[in-house]
Amino acid sequence: MKDQSCIFCKIANGEIPSAKVYEDEQFSVILDMGPASKGHALILPKEHFKDVCDLDDAYAAKVLKLGAKIGSAMKKGLGATGFNLVQNNGQSAGQTVFHFHMHVIPRYDDQAPIVTWTPGSAEPEELQETAKQIRECL
Repeated sequence: MKDQSCIFCKIANGEIPSAKVYEDEQFSVILDMGPASKGHALILPKEHFKDVCDLDDAYAAKVLKLGAKIGSAMKKGLGATGFNLVQNNGQSAGQTVFHFHMHVIPRYDDQAPIVTWTPGSAEPEELQETAKQIRECL
C-alpha cells in the first residue's frame, strides 16, 4: 500500500528525485536534505507505514540489518568512526513525516554526540511500578 499524498512514498518509489544510496524491492535509502552530519541517510520503505507500530513484519525483519549495512559502508566510505540509528515515533518524539523511516547518521571523532540525555533517577519501587504498568499492556 502506498499513500499518494505521502512525500516519503513518492521519494522511495522514485517519483521525486533524491540522492539514492541503496535500493532493493522493499526499501530506498537516500541522503537526508538536512543532514545532521555528512552522509546522514534515511531508510524509507517503499510501502507506507505510519510508524514502527504500524510496520509490517517483513519490513521490520530487514530494517535493522539494512541500517547496519549502511552504517558500515559509511565507516568504510566516509571515514566515519561510528553511527547512530535513530527512529522517532509520534510528534512528541520528533517524528515530522508520518511514514516510518530510520535515520542512519554517521559520526566522526570531531563532532559532539547527537543522541544524548541527562540521566535522571528513580527509586527501585518506582521502577517496579513502571515496569508493571508496561507489562499489563503487552
